[in-house]
Amino acid sequence: MRHLHLTALKTTATVLTAGLLLAGCGGDDTSDPKAAGQEIAGGSTLGQTWPLTGLDVEGDSSSAQTHPVMVAKIDNTESSAPQVGLGSADLVVEELVEGGSTRLAAFFYSDIPDQVGPIRSMRASDIGIVSPVDASVVTSGAAPVTIKRITGAGIKFYGEGSPGMSRATDRTAPYNLMNDMSKLVDTLPDSEERRPDDYLQWGKASDLPKGKKATTLAANFGNHTTNWAFQGGEYVNQNSYAADGDQFTPDTVLVLRVPVGDAGYTDPAGNPVPETKLDGKGQALLFHDGEVVKGAWEKSGLDAPLELSAGKNELTVPAGNTWIELVPAANGNVTWK
Repeated sequence: MRHLHLTALKTTATVLTAGLLLAGCGGDDTSDPKAAGQEIAGGSTLGQTWPLTGLDVEGDSSSAQTHPVMVAKIDNTESSAPQVGLGSADLVVEELVEGGSTRLAAFFYSDIPDQVGPIRSMRASDIGIVSPVDASVVTSGAAPVTIKRITGAGIKFYGEGSPGMSRATDRTAPYNLMNDMSKLVDTLPDSEERRPDDYLQWGKASDLPKGKKATTLAANFGNHTTNWAFQGGEYVNQNSYAADGDQFTPDTVLVLRVPVGDAGYTDPAGNPVPETKLDGKGQALLFHDGEVVKGAWEKSGLDAPLELSAGKNELTVPAGNTWIELVPAANGNVTWK
């Protein structure tokens, strides 16, 4: 069981890298049933579950932390090894970047780790990924056109020069930027905002329709394939770059076949930068307990919640830790055995 970060938060000014802009707004809504922990249909009390996992909150802790959901952009190439901090994440999203490689958006809320990294840059794709829970992003920066779009979407982000950022001496740039996320969070103003919305439609394993046996799966993004095996009741990444003992072992792997467009600029090597369009609709594959359930996803806007269905019925994700694969619908591929 992941432990909870209960450090008292101090209110100080957030330091940002020169050239990085800070945007976003907050507010509270005490009439929201989630803020008050009121019961909803079925007798469930949303205020007593974590929004990124659907798991019950244990002890006297509230599911509404005094800090926002934090998302770290982590490199996912061989140069990133060893990745640090993934074992403390609630949820991870893997997204396409240039050259057919991938990058991780690791979500932290119930547990804030000391060290996370290596930290890399944002993409416009992140707008649709982080907006539904008003998350703040820890990043090395972004291209000017991306910063303009990120700030225009009201997303707060923290770049190099922010509290907790440092360059590791045993790594090579640009794969050596690390963040002490607990230090960063301790500098953020206390928030009295309502509990974040649930990132997924949480349910129970018994709610899932009958699937087909699938104990291994491969999500191919072009130049990178992430391989999973169902072992000991959880999914193990067979080609993870995470440090030993710090791997993210999800209960569910959710694959979304997504449209990918052109972000409108190239990286320093001249590769076109892709943009995942996380709105609209497409095919979904939910892997849980060694089976795969086929369904569909729909999202009515970049900041809208993700909705899943199987046939005419709602498809819920069993409460627990989830890894989401945003596999390109046109050029990506998903196989399982």
